[in-house]
Amino acid sequence: MTLDLPLIWAALIAFAVLAYVILDGFDLGVGILFPFVEGETERDEMMNSVAPVWDGNETWLVLGGGGLLAVFPLAYSIIMSALYAPIITMLLALVFRGVAFEFRWKTRRGQFLWDWAFAGGSTLAAFAQGVALGALVQGIPVANRAYAGGWWDWLTPFSLLTGVALVTGYALLGATWLIWKTEGHVQRMSYYFAKISAPLTLVFIGGVSLWTPFLNPVYMTRWFHWPNVLLAVPIPILVLCAAYVLYNGITQKREATPFFASLSLFILSFIGLGISFFPHIVPNSVTIWDAAGPDNSLGFLLVGAVVLVPLILAYTAYSYWVFRGKVNAQGGYH
Repeated sequence: MTLDLPLIWAALIAFAVLAYVILDGFDLGVGILFPFVEGETERDEMMNSVAPVWDGNETWLVLGGGGLLAVFPLAYSIIMSALYAPIITMLLALVFRGVAFEFRWKTRRGQFLWDWAFAGGSTLAAFAQGVALGALVQGIPVANRAYAGGWWDWLTPFSLLTGVALVTGYALLGATWLIWKTEGHVQRMSYYFAKISAPLTLVFIGGVSLWTPFLNPVYMTRWFHWPNVLLAVPIPILVLCAAYVLYNGITQKREATPFFASLSLFILSFIGLGISFFPHIVPNSVTIWDAAGPDNSLGFLLVGAVVLVPLILAYTAYSYWVFRGKVNAQGGYH
């Protein structure tokens, strides 16, 4: 039996992107919430909750982007040409955020500058990711295997909506992460942030979901025409179930439940995107098989991925296990 290498690689890259979103999402969410918490001790506690894992979480971004370049070079060239501005903005914002992690502890006089670099970098990176996602969902014009649009095509009301939606969603992830990992004043503030960001996130999920089918007739067919509707209907039902669990977790002051319910919302939204996109990798212009490199290259790279991906999963799981428990302002865990 011949392996469908493009399909396998599409699944691997989709998994890497999802892993990045749900893992680095709460890191960015902590940064988004950072300006709304006063007190040096409380801010130290917030940063310490993600300090041991944030750089490992970004491994998945490298794997997803590098895999796209190596395996689907045509899609990479089209997407980068179309989304150059928001992607470069995201990367620069991530640089500022990463530097802030290191430099904030080195100065007292200039600490407020690195606080703003951490918060601003996190917020801008999240917004740029959302804008890039919205621009991808609305479709990228392609002619003669190259991007055929203009410089500002990525900037539309829909992409701005998805940008704000992702900032709000990451804020929810950050709040529920802090509920799980902190105590005292920071945890109480995090419950408050979650009560605000949770309903806003659900409103944005609903708004984006209702708008998306009208962007392209293909999406409308995938979601509302028989028999495709049988595959699509469970997604909104499961979103409502996750929302109910999230609401109960927040109102009943549970600690781990809100975080995992929030992750479920992101995972279900990602599956919904997959239903809309498949089998296209550049909606709705280039399919997975059209964009893939030669099978020999894909097979060679797959050997490395079979070794690398389990290793990344192993050290990611190990790091979260080592730094389990509650965190304090001094960076200790208990």
